[in-house]
Amino acid sequence: MTASVGVDVGGTKTAAALVDPGGKVWHRREVPTPARSGPEAVLDAAARLAADLLGGAGTGPVGVGTAGTVDPATGSIRYATDSLPGWAGTPVADALATRLGRPVRVTNDVTAAALGECWAGAGRDRRHVLLVAVGTGLGGAVVRNGRVAAGARGAAGEVGHLPAPGAELLRCGCGRYGHLEAIASGTGLAAAYAVETGTHVTGRAVAERAAAGDAVARQVLDRAGGVLGAALAGLVALLDPDAVLVAGGAASALLPAASVAYSAELPAGWADVPLLPATLGADAVVVGAARLAMDAPT
Repeated sequence: MTASVGVDVGGTKTAAALVDPGGKVWHRREVPTPARSGPEAVLDAAARLAADLLGGAGTGPVGVGTAGTVDPATGSIRYATDSLPGWAGTPVADALATRLGRPVRVTNDVTAAALGECWAGAGRDRRHVLLVAVGTGLGGAVVRNGRVAAGARGAAGEVGHLPAPGAELLRCGCGRYGHLEAIASGTGLAAAYAVETGTHVTGRAVAERAAAGDAVARQVLDRAGGVLGAALAGLVALLDPDAVLVAGGAASALLPAASVAYSAELPAGWADVPLLPATLGADAVVVGAARLAMDAPT
């Protein structure tokens, strides 16, 4: 197994890293994603980062974790939000393989993060993992027997669209109301705080205000964390994982309340399934994407 390159394509930034066979990041590159310039510009930016890393190391295949739902058979984008305009329908695997002259495998970014955490992070040595990524939105991925459970459409594990108590007045990123993402995400925190106070701030600002003693912000965080923890406890009974991992920029703010609700709601038969913070941070997607490339069939 040789070192490979993992690429993380997001609506704001695109990153790439050279990752060794043990999951260690050797070199990392990052640029703003030229999302408003269209898919070809995004692909060009990703290819330049990967080529820069490939040129100095003579490495093997490339893996990509990207925003959007990915067809696991073709590496094309089935669905994407407006964070990457025109991204739906883009043949990412084929387009980057043509640009780079080597094989490319593609998966969703949260799925890549789950692979990375199971390989070199908080899920190391665990075969069955549910990972939830709490950022601007809420995503999820399921790993079974060390491999991604893609589902029929490449979207297994998308926990954000579960019905959630307390979210009835909050709009999910899919456009509907009452979903888990609408309350337990950065966008959800901001929306809930606006409903309570009439003040519009970011989810990060809500967390900062809670830490500074804002009682309403604390209530919003505790409610969101409680709903998230209870939902994860129910999912444990459904999916039977070895562990549940929580990643993303809003994870640390929600984990305290989520952990309390998770422990309270977890069925007795799964009492030994831990709820853990992810540990790879910003490297999770690139590490997981690199692992995906290393595991490509020969």
